[in-house]
Amino acid sequence: MLIFVISPINFSFALDDDPGKYLNRKAEIWNLFYRMMTVAFVIGSVVSGTLIWLVWRFRESNHKAKKTRYEEQGKW
Repeated sequence: MLIFVISPINFSFALDDDPGKYLNRKAEIWNLFYRMMTVAFVIGSVVSGTLIWLVWRFRESNHKAKKTRYEEQGKW
């Protein structure tokens, strides 16, 4: 969410009245792409790690795993 706020601010500061300065849109687009890919990689890593932990923690062969009350009663 923060990336969507920062990018327009970057563009607004990049726009200037001096004719010698210009905005390289290709570089800005790639910069935004790499930022968003970094965010996507971090979020994907957290989600994957959480899923791996859940599968490992609640596996059937885990001696600490307890049966749910439905499994104990035999009613689904």
